[in-house]
Amino acid sequence: MTTIYQALSEVMKDVGAVRKGERNQQQGFSFRGIDAVTSAVYPALTKHGVIVVPKVLDYEYGTVEVGRNRTLMGHVRLTVEFTWYGPDGDSITSVAAAESMDAGDKATAKAHSVAFRTAMLQTLCLPTDEPDPDSQVYERSSAPPERTDVDDALDELAAACAENGWDQRETAGKFFSEHGKPPRQCTADVIRKFIGDLIKSHPTERAEAASA
Repeated sequence: MTTIYQALSEVMKDVGAVRKGERNQQQGFSFRGIDAVTSAVYPALTKHGVIVVPKVLDYEYGTVEVGRNRTLMGHVRLTVEFTWYGPDGDSITSVAAAESMDAGDKATAKAHSVAFRTAMLQTLCLPTDEPDPDSQVYERSSAPPERTDVDDALDELAAACAENGWDQRETAGKFFSEHGKPPRQCTADVIRKFIGDLIKSHPTERAEAASA
């Protein structure tokens, strides 16, 4: 009888090290992709009668914005349990967590591949001389600033300028001369009062606009 532990020990002997033969050109590091690891491990698994069955324990789907252009990408986190069965039916389990991003519909598939690769590397203790990152790296964009009451008031000022035919530069200059600073540095109440005062001081223009 060959136990799963004995079978995996023989697999480890046969596989040895898996060379980092792929390179991330953008970030400038080498890595071992899922195909390289699977190609190295598969012959030994079949030789010693070992099969691996995955089971998703937990998952999380979402979207994130990445890069300066704030590209929207799918984001997936998975926790996967892998059961390793030996030739006589006994088994052991290992658990691997993974995450991935993709602009299309491949985020889930990528996460599964990363989880399986991680499980093989860790369960079989395949040698490596540095961390094993993914082939693609994304930098998350910072969260967009929340809209404030001042933003709403500034929009109201711009709308008032458009409605009444006021030049926005001249209006901003008038605001600065009255308050000593630009509208954005003032409160929403100050901006709205300024709008009201402007409307009151231009009754003729508003009447002409209404009759036109």
